[in-house]
Amino acid sequence: MDVSVVGTGYLGATHAVCLASWGHMVVGVDVDPERVAGLAAGEPPFREPGIRRLLREGLASGRLSFCGELAAVADAEVHFLCVGTPQARDGNAADLRALHEAVDTLAPRLRRPSVVVGRSTVPVGTAARLGGLLRRSAPAGESLGLAWNPEFLREGHAIADSLHPDRAAGWRMLALGRSS
Repeated sequence: MDVSVVGTGYLGATHAVCLASWGHMVVGVDVDPERVAGLAAGEPPFREPGIRRLLREGLASGRLSFCGELAAVADAEVHFLCVGTPQARDGNAADLRALHEAVDTLAPRLRRPSVVVGRSTVPVGTAARLGGLLRRSAPAGESLGLAWNPEFLREGHAIADSLHPDRAAGWRMLALGRSS
């Protein structure tokens, strides 16, 4: 499957290398030319056990590449949005500017049926609003799907957690969330 990962910080780079290790063709896209160059050279911009090996294996296999232009990912079947959504300055909400910019830039390039998957942690209702925006703005229109799968990575365990998820831990977290 052809996949794009928009945003190659901690979440996006980790996700891209794991997807490539599973055999997908992955293009990571980022607005930071230094980050793109480093990843393309096999040098991750952060420390994470196993990422350097998976990054270099993905690059060597041809299943993983990085660039700075969203035009390169227009034919992907799945687009993962992994951009930062830090706490807003007022502390009351997430700063969604990077996410909106990614959607605004990606939408006009979506000419065929595909799925956009948000991985950034966002406030309730964001996915519904962005889904409507995507369908109105993209040439593919109603043939686009949107899903949301927010990240909850543990630094130092992101590769292991991605490749071997502990579903029982996820259910425990869900149960804890319901009881509070």
